[in-house]
Amino acid sequence: MAEPIRIANCSGFYGDRLSAAAEMVEGGPIDALTGDWLAELTMLILARTRAKRPNSGYARTFIRQMEQVMGHCVDSGIKVVSNAGGLDPSHCAEAVAEVAEKLGLHPTIAYVEGDNLLPRLEELKSEGIVLVDHETNEPVADVEYISANAYLGCWGIVEALNRGADIVVTGRTTDAAIVCGPAAWHHQWSREDLDAMAGAVVAGHVIECGTQATGGNYSFFEEIDGLEHPGFPFAEIASDGSSTIGKHPRTGGNINIGTVTSQLLYEIDSPRYLGPDVTSRFDTIRLIEADNDRVRISGVRGEDPPETLKVSMNSWGGFRSDMAVALTGIDIEAKADLVERAFWRNCEYQREDFAEVATRVVRTDKTDPATNEEAVASWRITVKDRDQRKTASIGSAMNNLALASIPGFFGLKTGGVGKPFGVHTSGLVARDLVPQHVVLLGGDRTVVDSDVPSTGVAVTPVAVDIPASPGGEVVRAPLGTLAGTRSGDKGGNANLGVFVRSAEAYGWLDGFLTVERLRRLMPEARDARIDRFALPNILAINFVIHGILGEGVAASIRQDAQAKGLGEWLRARQVDIPASLLPGTAGPERDGDGL
Repeated sequence: MAEPIRIANCSGFYGDRLSAAAEMVEGGPIDALTGDWLAELTMLILARTRAKRPNSGYARTFIRQMEQVMGHCVDSGIKVVSNAGGLDPSHCAEAVAEVAEKLGLHPTIAYVEGDNLLPRLEELKSEGIVLVDHETNEPVADVEYISANAYLGCWGIVEALNRGADIVVTGRTTDAAIVCGPAAWHHQWSREDLDAMAGAVVAGHVIECGTQATGGNYSFFEEIDGLEHPGFPFAEIASDGSSTIGKHPRTGGNINIGTVTSQLLYEIDSPRYLGPDVTSRFDTIRLIEADNDRVRISGVRGEDPPETLKVSMNSWGGFRSDMAVALTGIDIEAKADLVERAFWRNCEYQREDFAEVATRVVRTDKTDPATNEEAVASWRITVKDRDQRKTASIGSAMNNLALASIPGFFGLKTGGVGKPFGVHTSGLVARDLVPQHVVLLGGDRTVVDSDVPSTGVAVTPVAVDIPASPGGEVVRAPLGTLAGTRSGDKGGNANLGVFVRSAEAYGWLDGFLTVERLRRLMPEARDARIDRFALPNILAINFVIHGILGEGVAASIRQDAQAKGLGEWLRARQVDIPASLLPGTAGPERDGDGL
């Protein structure tokens, strides 16, 4: 039985801390260095980059990091696995080879491709193969896509490592696949080892976003040490798939059950976490604090993966302009009404001439404001259209209002340039149609089947003894006094995970935070379809709010287009919490049913 493999993360997104790779390879022993550079929005950004500069649709920051650490990795036998290849894994691998040559090094470099379905869309269509929309189960829109990439699993990475690769660059894999690959290779797992694979997926999900596992973006951030510069995490994955999440000594941040739970809830939906290699059951996860800055994850069970792979698809949506006008002092609603009427009176086009128009009043002003800024609300407008000239025209209309409308007029956000935006679609394609191609740079190509044998295994959630909600007096307080959250985007949907840190608190939360209660606490979601999933094993509830982000991040008109702050908004809402759950909390006691 092989010893655990220590897999470190050095990137959670394209643009993450450049020094992280060096920090991880120099800060302590590791066996593999991984990093996640891709997100749904990133694929759109890379498509735009490649349109301007062919063969450049990959994350160039990864190349810079390889310049810093390649020598150390080669000398120490550290494997490197990265999805920084984006839309151009072959050219990314060539760029890595150029760095190696410059440094006088000779690592074996491989890349994995096959995820790019864009050149195959017409072929698939001609064969009667229809990609369906992940959300509606209807055929995806018949538009011109600029990217279409299936989420590959880990077996192409395993093949590359089996063939001696020191550095493996991939295109669009799942975020966890770059961790599962080294783990499956090291422990010589087979595709039928579903429980071990599921454990590796969970470990990969925890470390994929880098410092979010060590206290970054954590609701109870004031409890975290050294958060000015938190260290990146690693996962020590054992042969049975259990893992220990940790970080190098003398680095900032903390790892505890709360930080790990928070990251487990990031951008998930049901407890059945679907992936190309395994369906990981998040309702079987067990967490214990094994030591200082060490959390052990065990008990994870796996089921067969779905018959389809998810496909990230982007198309151009047209052009948009966004503008905002300050509404200061008193009579806010009347001022907003005049601005809107005056805007359309001065605009070259009318509301119905645009493909989409959204106007809203955002009340950030305070009663009896102590500062000028506290007196300001805003009227905001977003227009979208295929005609760039139309969207650019709103700047002139707004200029006409400057001296001729409300008292205190000034602009908060200037627009009128007509910026292009993309629309994201999550498609589904049969997994047996998407083989993985493994190429050793300067060598041959191997094709790896993406299919996984069916086992028919069905998993039962872990049983958890949760006490009943405590009775007695209640205290009016922000929900965040007791609960933490983590939220994020999945296409046009947002997920919102809520967790507490004791079984007694969960007994209350589970009964209190229903879908209807969430609608009342978050009126913006009152008309949305909302799914609710209980995860008592990690004292959490996850909500999926469908359609709240519109057509995805790039097209969303929300100020928080990626729903990163959605959970913190919920934590700020005042509710009635049992006083026994809030020892030492000051505030008026009352009997009530909360909000």
